[in-house]
Amino acid sequence: MPETLTIDAIQQWLHRFASEITTQADWLTELDSAIGDADHGTNMVRGTAAVVAKLDVRSTSTVQELLKAVGMTLVSTVGGASGSLYGTFFLEMGRNSPSSVQLDASELENALRAGVNGVIARGHAAVGDKTMIDALEPAVTVLSRSLADGRQLHGSIAAAAAAATTGRDSTEPLVARKGRASYLGDRSAGHIDPGAASATILVAALAASVDEGNAR
Repeated sequence: MPETLTIDAIQQWLHRFASEITTQADWLTELDSAIGDADHGTNMVRGTAAVVAKLDVRSTSTVQELLKAVGMTLVSTVGGASGSLYGTFFLEMGRNSPSSVQLDASELENALRAGVNGVIARGHAAVGDKTMIDALEPAVTVLSRSLADGRQLHGSIAAAAAAATTGRDSTEPLVARKGRASYLGDRSAGHIDPGAASATILVAALAASVDEGNAR
């Protein structure tokens, strides 16, 4: 399995993310209806559709430019806090990617870590606050550890996706400390966080794209 992620593979990742968001939009909205504004699925569909439209007329020539363009698109099209957070994730990924047509495993790790750190800084959230960070932080931590242990990119990304799923599920018993859900206090417990759910879809889409050999 190649240990690089090309710009075309990143496009495939984003297309897959958009497709999975559309498929699971009703579930995301159902989760959000319990502890939020009942619009997370709708907002994410709108944003990822705009990303796909941007990709289909892509004028970017480097990974850095592509990821920044995705970030700006999400900021301008996804409503609520999600637009700012997902936009920040991709903008920071772009800012911390090389001006080239591919990412090696270390560069991908660094870009993802920068994206997660950007979300943490923007939302002032930590693991345990019942947010998308509960999925993203464990995913990137496991990715880093796996690569450091000498595991290939394919296996490392798969492990990261599994960690994201575990992190997502861990939000169910938590009392929210950030965002709209925090207004509910103890009533926010017993529900999976919708942001953690969509973030898990993001990581799973990356793992699936690498698994299918889209990395060259």
